[in-house]
Amino acid sequence: MTSQPIGLTAPPTTSAAGLRRMMLVMLGLVSMFNYIDRTVLSVLQEPIKRELGLSDGQLGLLTGLAFALFYATLSLPIARLADRFNRRNIIAASLATWSGMTALSGLATGFGSLVAFRIGVALGEAGSVPASHSIIADYYPPEKRVTALASWGLALPAGIMLGYASGGWIASALGWRLAFGVIGVAGLALAPLVLLLVREPARAGSSGSTRTEQAPPLGEAMRFLWRLRTYRYMLIGTTLHAFAQYAMMSWSAPFYMRVHHMPLADVASWLALMNGLGGGIGIYLGGRLSDAAGSRNPAGRVWVSAVAMLLMVPAALIQFLTPSLTASLAFGFVATMLMFFYYGPIIGVPQSIVPPRIRALTSAVTLLVFNLFGLGLGPAVTGFLSDRLAGAGMHDTSLRFALSAVVLFSLAGAGSIGWASRFYASDLKKH
Repeated sequence: MTSQPIGLTAPPTTSAAGLRRMMLVMLGLVSMFNYIDRTVLSVLQEPIKRELGLSDGQLGLLTGLAFALFYATLSLPIARLADRFNRRNIIAASLATWSGMTALSGLATGFGSLVAFRIGVALGEAGSVPASHSIIADYYPPEKRVTALASWGLALPAGIMLGYASGGWIASALGWRLAFGVIGVAGLALAPLVLLLVREPARAGSSGSTRTEQAPPLGEAMRFLWRLRTYRYMLIGTTLHAFAQYAMMSWSAPFYMRVHHMPLADVASWLALMNGLGGGIGIYLGGRLSDAAGSRNPAGRVWVSAVAMLLMVPAALIQFLTPSLTASLAFGFVATMLMFFYYGPIIGVPQSIVPPRIRALTSAVTLLVFNLFGLGLGPAVTGFLSDRLAGAGMHDTSLRFALSAVVLFSLAGAGSIGWASRFYASDLKKH
């Protein structure tokens, strides 16, 4: 199926503005299913473990390092395809792939087959995000790009909330196998709508001019990215922050159950509120405040994230160290909100300083580093540190102090992103 690209060199008409909104909504729905399908396994771990006889270590591989490894590394070659070919079609194919694999997960007979299906989910999800970033960057000019990408990013907390809620409800009523099937089929039904309603835009430069150049060789593109000091230091800073973020997201439930003795149902409700509402507010405010600050000073699009990370650290430390459950939950909400401020800027700022033909690759590189170090190592290091502290006699407080130590990585991340803001104005002029 083909479509005529649209150019955005003139101020948008009502129809063009409506097309942008339709595109953003559709890509947001795709992203939401991305996180629903990724989250649902976490909700279904206990019934899967009982029926298939899996160990906690095997479940950890399914939800952590194994998924992150394939998701992150596969995003690079698929992003190269997105920089050359129709991105809308790649997104639809990716959605169909991971939704089909999610549905097939309900047929798993053991660890091996479930790993194979989860690799298929990772393969599909790896193809969607970089292509979506690239399309949105071509629909929106630089002064609106971070806000648009942050609005698209609201699918993350929405998907997490729906993944917990739908997976748990369907599994309670119909069993974990049908939960995979129902959610997977729903995603498959969305794929043809993407082909019907999303139009492939022309590849526009940061100034809005339409470009037709071919994607450069991989080595040349990677060298160009490394020379962009804004991107380099933002990537380092965000990756350090991701180390803390994924540790907090992975270990918050055990923390509240062990330290504050909360029942699992209460923990699930509070964490859904924190990550859904708090994360959504953080993503949206991060994008809006970044664009507002950038309208006065271009560097503002970068340093807003650094300020939010700095403020997150004391809020998170109170969350994990206070003996009061009420205070912990309140400061946990604030910490989660601030934790997600970076989301729009780390997508939107690089999309504004790289040529159109490496935009998908840029997002793929970000995902590769971010997920391997953050998702792959953050939760694991936290667990290892907690085990070591427990072995030293801190049985009741080991996780509390392990999380408090890992949170400090965000301080280094804030420093690196603050440094990156010094170079944004000059990097913006390089293409």
